Amino acid sequence: MIRSSGFPGCGARVGTLLAVSRFYLTTPIYYVNDVPHLGHAYTMVTADALARWHRLVGDEVFFLTGTDEHGLKVAQAAEANGMTPREWTDSTSRRFIEAWRELDISNDDFIRTTEERHYRTVQEFLGKIYDNGYIRLGTYRGLYCVGCEAYYTDDELDEGRICPVHLRPVEEIEEENYFFALSEFQQRLLEWYESSPSSVLPESKRNEAVGFIKGGLDDISITRTSIRWGVPVPWNEEHVFYVWYDALVNYLTAIGYGSDPARFDAWWPAVHHLIGKDIIRFHCVWWPAMCMAAGIAPPAHVLVHGWLLVSGEKMAKSRLNQIAPSDLAAQFGVDALRYHLLADTPLGADGDFSYEGMTGRYNADLANNLGNLLARVSAVVSSKCGGVGPPPPPDVSGRLASTAATVLAEAVEAWERYSARDALAAAWRLIRETNSELEATEPWKLPPGPQVDAVLGSALEALRIVALLCAPAMPSTSREIWRRLGMPDGIEACRLPGDARWGGYPGGLAVEKGPPLFPRRSA
Repeated sequence: MIRSSGFPGCGARVGTLLAVSRFYLTTPIYYVNDVPHLGHAYTMVTADALARWHRLVGDEVFFLTGTDEHGLKVAQAAEANGMTPREWTDSTSRRFIEAWRELDISNDDFIRTTEERHYRTVQEFLGKIYDNGYIRLGTYRGLYCVGCEAYYTDDELDEGRICPVHLRPVEEIEEENYFFALSEFQQRLLEWYESSPSSVLPESKRNEAVGFIKGGLDDISITRTSIRWGVPVPWNEEHVFYVWYDALVNYLTAIGYGSDPARFDAWWPAVHHLIGKDIIRFHCVWWPAMCMAAGIAPPAHVLVHGWLLVSGEKMAKSRLNQIAPSDLAAQFGVDALRYHLLADTPLGADGDFSYEGMTGRYNADLANNLGNLLARVSAVVSSKCGGVGPPPPPDVSGRLASTAATVLAEAVEAWERYSARDALAAAWRLIRETNSELEATEPWKLPPGPQVDAVLGSALEALRIVALLCAPAMPSTSREIWRRLGMPDGIEACRLPGDARWGGYPGGLAVEKGPPLFPRRSA
């Protein structure tokens, strides 16, 4: 089977025959106090498309997401709502489960940091760091943002000691804490980044992490005594672990760290963390150092995406600019929303969402191109071929066959470097070329016969390939195209690149005319 990987050391490049490879994909775990918004959806749809792509090329995939449920602001919110923290998190975590189900997210596990399995892993992992001598007792005084659950230095804050993320004043806190000896890992981290240049992508985000490390690392507080809502410190139960040092460990919990060594050893080298740019220092500085301190390899792959902005600002509860993905899915359809999120913004860059922009892309790409192509082909097959699709010409040097081969190679290469945008752009080139071919030959004006059969067979084969290439981004739409083409087996059984090569449409299948996939929308 063909196996490929976007990172050196994780598998072979396209064209190399190997056994099935693993792909372990994680997202950030979301604060239960948040309401799922379009920024969260952007992360999740990106992750889901990557997971679906790797399943499509035959990898064994494990896709993890979840909710972060400890910390001061969670306890405060529970109290304000007349609930215990457990009652509050039980109700609020459900919002994320339901939101991802609505967006057709195919995660294999949903972890909650209040689960018993996670408590055991946190205590095992941080206990190992403590036993290795990298966690020590001290007193900490610092500037703390409750919203970020993080300490800041003066130079990291806006004027007036304002948190740059939540735009509100930080608090000055002093308490006895346990500290992680991050300062001892500065040189080791720099050496690791030097030896693993593709460990963080894009390169600009890797450079940001390296710059942070070169600026000097201080030991960091990892426990609290002022709150009780957290994982107890096993060697001193007067303390609970600070939320980040609990949350990061979820990536280990889900694959059996401390409980299933064989499973952990199988999956950890294949890890790919997908994160937003605002949490680089936690995942690209603190987390690899913690792994080193515990005696395991740092995470091999971190993919950093930009923010999805609204009117130039990051979506956040404190800024009142959140957009519910369920509202957009109800208006445009789930797959249309997924397509817009993936096609509009390259991974690593910021995007700026607008309703007008989404409507324009919907009409141009989905209604006028993909939807129109399926509609006109099925209509002409009905009128000229009695509703039975002819096979494509076997000549692979024809215009559409050549385009399809080029597009397939470009799409594979794009997904391998984690560019859903470029992969979809390649697929849409095949859609446009097929529409152009139909307009040039006008089979609806020709009498039934070999010429019409050749044109329509090629168009049906192009649609079959498009359905495969779009499946990671638009799973429901791809299944519907597949069904209307009359393909006998489910699209989920296909594997790329082999099943997307020219000639897979057998002909002799009933092609169904149906309602528009994407009815045009008014601006």
